[in-house]
Amino acid sequence: MKKIGVILSGCGVYDGTEIHEAVLTLLSLDKAQAEAVCFAPDISQRQVINHLTGEVMENETRNVLVESARIARGSIRNLKEIDAMILDGLIIPGGYGAAKNLSDYAFTGASCEVIPEVADAITRFRQYGKPIGFLCIAPVIAAKLFGPEGVEVTIGSDPQTAADIAAMGAKHLDASVEEIIVSHGAKIVSTPAYMLGPSINDIAKGIDKLVAKVLELA
Repeated sequence: MKKIGVILSGCGVYDGTEIHEAVLTLLSLDKAQAEAVCFAPDISQRQVINHLTGEVMENETRNVLVESARIARGSIRNLKEIDAMILDGLIIPGGYGAAKNLSDYAFTGASCEVIPEVADAITRFRQYGKPIGFLCIAPVIAAKLFGPEGVEVTIGSDPQTAADIAAMGAKHLDASVEEIIVSHGAKIVSTPAYMLGPSINDIAKGIDKLVAKVLELA
């Protein structure tokens, strides 16, 4: 049975992992008879958002690992424990957590930085030739880390995000919600998911294809 690491970034689209994307990833892996092993960094969220109103909750703090455990039903590990040698691949769902907690792209755009433990984990998988899947906004992390290699990714068709990806040295390819992009010469797979939507049924098709390709490349 293949084991795929899934890096979560909290719980909720506006300040953490996009829950639909994470659950569909876990479901797709399970249907393919692969084992998902969830991880998250043990850090504070950059923001806490009221998902009913969209407002920033100024006086509230939450922990990314603790919040991610909600999605993983408690079966989750500190990202510092990840070992690329015993996992066959890696998938990073989207949601603003990828752009606020795993990186600071939501605040700094193309000049963003990926937090060190996330960068270290993803880079190790790349060095070992393991496939890595990026959903929704998460491909900006691939662009930041591997842009100088000319990595190809998609976030759908948003002009500003595509321009930021190009500014980081990567190549953006437009894709529909049901499509995946496999970077030429690299085991990096991406799909737009909720960068395009519009429905959970639509994004499920792209996520299923991404999971299948990651497992094929593993």
